[in-house]
Parts: sequence; structure tokens; C-alpha cells
Amino acid sequence: MQEFIISLMDRFGYLGILFLITLENLFPPIPSEVILTLGGFMTTYSSMTVFGVVIFSTLGSVLGAIILYYVGKILNQERLIALSLGPVGRILHFSTADICRSISRFREKGNISVFYCRCIPILRSLISIPAGICEMEPTPFLLYTTAGSLIWNTILVTLGSILGNNWAQISELFAQYSTLTRIALIAFFALFLLKRFRKK
Repeated sequence: MQEFIISLMDRFGYLGILFLITLENLFPPIPSEVILTLGGFMTTYSSMTVFGVVIFSTLGSVLGAIILYYVGKILNQERLIALSLGPVGRILHFSTADICRSISRFREKGNISVFYCRCIPILRSLISIPAGICEMEPTPFLLYTTAGSLIWNTILVTLGSILGNNWAQISELFAQYSTLTRIALIAFFALFLLKRFRKK
């Protein structure tokens, strides 16, 4: 994977970064920490600049988020309720009331979570889907997404540029952060399901 990322960025520069970050948003297992820190390192020996890498990576982040936002719009409240009434809902013990309650909470307090989640691996991509499901207004969605992505991208690209040949060190550090996030999400989901089954 790393060799593919390096070759694409070497060949296409800013456009390669835009493509890879868009792809990373759609497929979270692709490591943004590698793309961004490597992009920062490349500014030390190529014609690319830190500013350019940050801008194009942020454009990729927003583009990927928009795609997932509209996936959420397609998978709307009505379709989720229909799923809850079918086999999936019966297996996971999701009710119509649960879905309506969750959507109502997101509409009340979820907007700012779009901003915060843009700095958390895995969630930085997935948060766009509930935003679409809950029909979050496009303007605040884009503003929060852009702001959060800009912070995340700037930190990693700048660190990659500062560390130069040692960019892989910061990449590995953030990879551990991503791994811990995945473990926490899996544990949370497992506990949630256990609680639901015990309750039923």
C-alpha cells in the first residue's frame, strides 16, 4: 500500500494527493497519516509546498465527505426505519423509537461533532453519513468539515515537512493512534450490542 501511495504522489503531485485523500475518506483503512506526512516530506525536495499539499488534501477531504454525506441522504430516516422493521432490526434489536431518538439528538447537538470527528481516525470519514441521514444543512456541514480537515491536514503535513527523511516516525505514531481508535470503536460497539441483547 505504501509503495502505491508513494508512486502515485511522485507521479501526479498535488492531484495524486487529492485523489488519495478522497479515496481515504471513502475507504477509512487507507492511512491518511502516511499520505499527509509523506506529502509534507515531499515538499522538502520537490516543487510542492506545504500550503499546496494542505489545500489539495483538504479539497480531497471535503470531496470524500460530500460523497458520504449524500450516501447518508440516500440512506435516510425512512429507510433506516424500514430496516429496523426487518430482519436486521430484529437481530440487532433496533426499534423505530431508537432511530428517531438518535436522529433527534444528532439534529440538536450533532453539528459540532462533524468538526471534532474530522480529527479522529475512522470517525473523520464515517461522521459524514449520519450528517446526511439527519439532513444536516449543507452549509454548516461544509464549514465544519473544511475546518476540521484543515486542522488535521495542516498538523500532519507540517510535521512531515519538519521531520523530512524521518517522516515515517510521525506516520507510525499516528498509525498507533488510529489502531487505538479502531479498538475503542470495536469495544464500544460490542458493549452496545451486549447491552441491547441483555436488555431484551
